[in-house]
Amino acid sequence: MAGSLDHIKVLDLSRVLAGPWATQILGDLGAEVIKIERPITGDDTRGWGPPYIKDAQGHDAAAAYYVMTNRNKKSIAIDIAMPEGQDIVRNLIAQSDVVVENYKADGLKKYGLDYDSIKKLHPGIVYCSITGFGQTGPYAHKPGYDLIAQAMAGLMSVTGNPPGTPGDDPMKVGVGVSDLFTGLYATVGILAALRHKEKTGEGQHIDVALLDTTIAMMTNMAQNFLVSGQVPTRIGSAHVNIVPFGTFEVQDGHIIVTVGNDTQFRRLCQVLGAPHLADDSRFHTNSARVTHRAETNAALKPLFMQHKQLELIAALEAALVPVGPIYTVDQVFEDPQVKARNIVKHTDAGGGIQAQIVRNPLVMSGTPIERIQAPPMLGEHTTDILSRLLSLSPEAIADLTARGIVGDKT
Repeated sequence: MAGSLDHIKVLDLSRVLAGPWATQILGDLGAEVIKIERPITGDDTRGWGPPYIKDAQGHDAAAAYYVMTNRNKKSIAIDIAMPEGQDIVRNLIAQSDVVVENYKADGLKKYGLDYDSIKKLHPGIVYCSITGFGQTGPYAHKPGYDLIAQAMAGLMSVTGNPPGTPGDDPMKVGVGVSDLFTGLYATVGILAALRHKEKTGEGQHIDVALLDTTIAMMTNMAQNFLVSGQVPTRIGSAHVNIVPFGTFEVQDGHIIVTVGNDTQFRRLCQVLGAPHLADDSRFHTNSARVTHRAETNAALKPLFMQHKQLELIAALEAALVPVGPIYTVDQVFEDPQVKARNIVKHTDAGGGIQAQIVRNPLVMSGTPIERIQAPPMLGEHTTDILSRLLSLSPEAIADLTARGIVGDKT
């Protein structure tokens, strides 16, 4: 079955995470994604291991990091520092609908591959630039990294244990969420721009920055500050606007409880054997509980400690109180719901090596995401792309390869 974007061709000049995450989504949705990589070394993440997926002989073959963000793409190795390499990229762009790049602002200008240069040749191109700080402003030319964005957007200031408690340093999120947020926003922008192009024929430049997207994803934390002027801080797993919400210790571990309204709180108190708490003026409404956060948690904690994890989860679920366990990653993939959703797929990881991957989470009834092509080996599709799209002869390709302008499969 055809994918939603099987009529779209994407030229991917990005590397590491934010850009490749966006282009992988487009590839999952059916677009033909051509990944431009440096000859010999390729995308930096090819070497970001261990762990590595092993080949049949037990040798390191593909870094897990690279595998998780480069499926459904084709790889062509081109040295864009050389004029002939730049010409090849321009010729490929002429046949593309989308370009995604994550060089520094104006970093591609010296190669004639920046948006202003490209739109003169291809006015309809949808050109997405991903940077740390955007194309404008005093930080535009600074390099951008996920950790810096998490820090400067305030995310680290609200992540971690409360100040004054053990281990209360500001903390980053466990995965590169600023990169991932940016990749998702880039995808949304690209799809919107493609829709605009279908209606008008006009291309456009999409400027998306790690800092901007991470600030946007601060959501209620940012809006609470803008409304109240009060600076939010770290409160562990708790919620700034909802109580009780977070981690509670039980006799044999911990559980998560997320009480979203007063009816759920009353049912929680009933299960815990203390229905009178719901009538206490300090706890009767969520607003009161937020005001009396410490007192609410102090009243509830000893009640949780009277129960065991699985028994309490079952009782709260039966009472329609939102609750769940805290899994380690291995436990995630053993959960029956996760198994039922088939979130893990077995696929070729390149060169005939089998691997497990996490599938795209979208489940689409009309254009299901069925294609899972192995993340490409470096330069795996160089010959195919140059001959099929640019009509270069075998002799011309051999000459470009011999001069180091392009690289063949390595």
